[in-house]
Amino acid sequence: MRVFLTWLLALGMIVSPAMAGTDRPGDGKDTTAAKSSVASATAEKDKTADATANTPDTSKTNAAATTPSSLETEIQQLRDLIENQSKLLQAQSEQLKEQQHRMQVLESQISSSSNPEAFAASVSGSAPDSHTAGVASVPVAGVPNPSGRAERSGQAAGESPLALHFKGITISPGGFLAAETVFRNKAVGADINTGFNNIPFSGNSGGQTTEWNSSARQSRLTMLAEGRLASVKLSGYVETDFLGAGITSNNNESNSYVLRLRQGWGQAKFDNGWSITGGQMWSLIVETRKSIDNRAEALPMTIDPQYTVGFSWARQEGLRVVKSFGDKFTLAASVEGSATTTQVHGNPTVTTLSTVNSVLGGGSVGGVPTPPVTTSTITTTVFNNFLIGAPGLSAGLYNPTGTYAYDKAPDFVFKAAVDPGWGHYELFGVVSTFRDRVFPCYFANNGFTFPTLPGEDPTNVPAPIPPTTCPLTGSTSPTSGAFNNGRTGGGVGANARVPLFSKKVEAGVHFLGGSGIGRYGTGQLVDSTVRPDGTLALLRNYQALGTLELHPTPKLDIYLNAGGEYASRASYSFTNLVTGKAGVAGYGSPAFRNDGCSVEPLPVATPGNPPNTTAVLGSVGFIPGSLANCAGDPRIIIEGTMGFWYRFYNGEKGRVQWGAQYSYITRNAWSGASGTEGVSSTPHGIDNMIFTSFRYYLP
Repeated sequence: MRVFLTWLLALGMIVSPAMAGTDRPGDGKDTTAAKSSVASATAEKDKTADATANTPDTSKTNAAATTPSSLETEIQQLRDLIENQSKLLQAQSEQLKEQQHRMQVLESQISSSSNPEAFAASVSGSAPDSHTAGVASVPVAGVPNPSGRAERSGQAAGESPLALHFKGITISPGGFLAAETVFRNKAVGADINTGFNNIPFSGNSGGQTTEWNSSARQSRLTMLAEGRLASVKLSGYVETDFLGAGITSNNNESNSYVLRLRQGWGQAKFDNGWSITGGQMWSLIVETRKSIDNRAEALPMTIDPQYTVGFSWARQEGLRVVKSFGDKFTLAASVEGSATTTQVHGNPTVTTLSTVNSVLGGGSVGGVPTPPVTTSTITTTVFNNFLIGAPGLSAGLYNPTGTYAYDKAPDFVFKAAVDPGWGHYELFGVVSTFRDRVFPCYFANNGFTFPTLPGEDPTNVPAPIPPTTCPLTGSTSPTSGAFNNGRTGGGVGANARVPLFSKKVEAGVHFLGGSGIGRYGTGQLVDSTVRPDGTLALLRNYQALGTLELHPTPKLDIYLNAGGEYASRASYSFTNLVTGKAGVAGYGSPAFRNDGCSVEPLPVATPGNPPNTTAVLGSVGFIPGSLANCAGDPRIIIEGTMGFWYRFYNGEKGRVQWGAQYSYITRNAWSGASGTEGVSSTPHGIDNMIFTSFRYYLP
C-alpha cells in the first residue's frame, strides 16, 4: 500500500509542474497551494525513503504493523493533493477558454487586416491606431508571441506587461501623442479640424488670405477594461482627446484646451453570438472591417480629425444589440441620439411695437424740488412663425453658445453585414424623426397706441394701430392655434471593402442617401428647411466616398480618398399676410441673391450681443464682416485627398510614425439671382490644405 501511495505522489509531482507551467500572472494563489501540497507530500516521501534505507529487513514486519491512524493520515494527504490538483485544473481550464477567445479575436482581425505582418507586429509591441482594434497579449511560458519571437525571461520578470490585471479584469491603456500642422490657402479660422461647410467664398476676407496652425490637441488617451465570466465577456472602453474648447481657451500663450469624450461605452458579449453595447460610440452607420464589432471601425486614414467629405458618421449615445451567425453573417440594431440641423431664408416675420417708460429727474436744483419726468421709448421686436429648439441651458449642462432641437424621438439604425471570405459587405438603414412648433397666427396682435413723447405736439401723434385678428382662431393672440408639426425622414446605405493583390491594396466604397440625413455627413450639410407656413421640409441628401489604401511595405501606408455630399434645393413662394407683398422662402431658391458672395465687406468694429454670439466683445480687429446679398446655400461639397503614414519604429516600446496629407476641396452653392434681370450667380469656394503629423503610440 505504501509503495502504491509513493507512486501516486511521484506522479503528482511530475504532473503538477507541467500544469503550473501554463499559468498566467494572477493565478499564483492556486499554484502556491498546489506547490505546498506537493512539497509536503515530497517531504513525506523522502522521510519514508530514508527510513527504508536505514532500517533492516525487519522493517517489512514494521510496515505490516503500520497503525490505521498513520494510513488514514496519508490518505487524507492524498485527498488534499487531489483536491488542490482539481482546483488547479479548473483554473487552467478557465485560462484555456480565455486564450482560445483571444486567439479567435486575433485570427478574425488578422484575416481582415490588409497587412498581416504589420498587424502582428502592432499587436505584439504597439498600441492600436484609430483604424485597427488591438488585442493585449499575455505572455505564456514557452509559447512564442505573434511576432515569432519567444518571450524573454528578463522582460517577463522585470518589465510591466502590455496589460494590467486588477481585481480579476484586464486593463489595457493606449493612445498616442501627436504634433501636427495644417496649412490652408483659404483661411477658415479652424484648428487641425476642418469645417468643410465653411470653405470661404471669394467675398469672405478669409478667402483672400491663408492660414497656418499647429496643434497637439488630437493626442488621444484610451483605456480598455475586460473581464470574463463563464459564458460572457464584459468590456468597457473610454477614448478621449483634447479637441474640446473651454471659455478661456486660446492660442496666445498657454494653449490650454480641454479634454473631451470621444467614446465611452460598456459591452456584454455572449458566447452564443449575442452582444449588447451601451454608451457613446461610433454610430452603427459607420463601416467596420469585420462583422459588426466595436473598435473595428474602418475609419479614413486622414490626419484631419473631421476625416474626409463623403464619409458618413456620428459619435453619439446609443444602445446596440448585435447577433452573429458564425463568422459569415451578422445583424444589428441600435437606438441612437438624434438632432436637427436647418437653414432657411425669406421666411415671413412680423415686427411688433412696444413702449418702454423710464423716469428721469425727481431730485432738486438749488434746493428747489424738480418733478420726475416720464420718458417713453418705442421698441421693436421681430418674430417668426416656427420654433425648433433653444440655445443650450447651462443648468442642464448644455453649451449655452450652441443650439439644441426639441427632439421628438431617437434615431433607429439597422444593419446587416456579410463576410463571405473575400471582402466585407454591409447594408444599413436609418430612421429619423423631426419636429417643430408652428405659430399660424404669428401676425395677430392687440393693436398699438403711440405715446406722446416729451416736447411732442399731441396733435402730431400717429393714429393708433387697430388690433389684428387671426382668421383661424378669431383671436388677437399671436400664439393662438399653435401646434407641433412632425416629419419622418431617413435613408439607406451600403458599404463594401475588398482586399487585392495579396492584401497589398484595399478598396472601399460607401453610399448613403435619403431625406433629413445631412448631419451624418462629414460636410455637415443641413437636414431641413422651413416652409412659409412654418412647417419643416426635409431636404434630399446624398453622401458617397471611394477609398484606396496601399500597403507596399510593413512600414508604409498610402491612401487616396474621393468623396462628395449633396443637398437638394427647396423653394416656396408666398404672400406675406402682414405686408401683402410676395416673398420666397426655403433653401437654395433661384430667387435668392448671390451676387454679394464675391464682394468683400469691411470688418466689424463692435460686435452685436445675441445669446449665442461667437465674437468676443471688444475684440476689435477679429470680427470679419458678413456678406450681404449672399444666400450661398451649398449644393455639393467635393474633396479629393491623398496621404501616407510611415512607421520609423514599431515594436515592443511602442510605435513612432510620421504622415502627410494633401486635400483639394470645392464648395459649390445653388445658383441664385444677381440683381440683374436674367443673370444668375453661382458662388463657389476652393481650398487647398496640407497636413503633417508626428505621433508616438503607447505600447
